[in-house]
Parts: sequence; structure tokens; C-alpha cells
Amino acid sequence: MEIDAVLNALPHRYPFLMIDRIIEIDGDDSAIGIKNVTFNEPQFQGHFPGEPIFPGVLIIEGMAQTAGAIVINLENKSGDKHIVYLLTIDAVKFRKPAKPGDKLEYHIKKIHRRKTVGRYEAKAIVNGVVVAEAEIGAMIVKEQA
Repeated sequence: MEIDAVLNALPHRYPFLMIDRIIEIDGDDSAIGIKNVTFNEPQFQGHFPGEPIFPGVLIIEGMAQTAGAIVINLENKSGDKHIVYLLTIDAVKFRKPAKPGDKLEYHIKKIHRRKTVGRYEAKAIVNGVVVAEAEIGAMIVKEQA
């Protein structure tokens, strides 16, 4: 999914869109999303001056957006528009900071899905090293007109 397809799937926009593209998709079973971390992003004005670190909560958001984009992409093929709501974030671990110049890869794998609720394993990887991981739960609903 190039950026236009991501924008079509997700309601998020700058400065809160945390993925640039999705380079691998297997239905809603797995995906790899990409976020190129750049110094000119607004969060680096205050996080932290002199030692810029990409906020961990935004890494989690990027993982959730990647999972949401593949689910919405699959669901919208039915002809109905859908939206995904974040339900849970569990077993979060931050292993190493991400910094400007890093390419974050969000590796998503479906754990299980029952109708409107899904659970996904997510890892954020920079240069082959896991920098964060979590389990993400989400609810998929039809968008109201």
C-alpha cells in the first residue's frame, strides 16, 4: 500500500499519521509497515531538545495504524466502509530508542480475529533490532454515513 492507499484506508492525517507505506500484506494475517523518522517532525521540538527520541507512544500508534490499515483494506473490499477502534495495548516493551534518520518497520501478525474484534502481535524494528513490541486489540465497525 502506497501512501494514497494508506490515506484511503485510515482517517489519520498529518501530524498524526504514523506510517508512510505498507510494503508487505497478507490479507489481515500479517504486514510490514514503514515509518521514516525525520528530524523535522513536530514532536522533536520538545522530545527532547539536544537528544531527539521518537516517542514510544507514537511507535505504538504506528503499529496500531499498520494493523488497522490492513484490516480496513480487507474489510472495505466488501463495499462497506469500515473504521477500526483501538481496544487494548498489552505486553508493551520498549527495548531501544528510535531517532531521526531511522526507518521503523512495523511487523504485524494476527493472533486471532472473531467477527469484529481482532488481536495482533506487533514489533517495531530498526536495522534488524526490535525497538518495541506489543499486543494490540481492535474493534472493526462499519462507518456510519
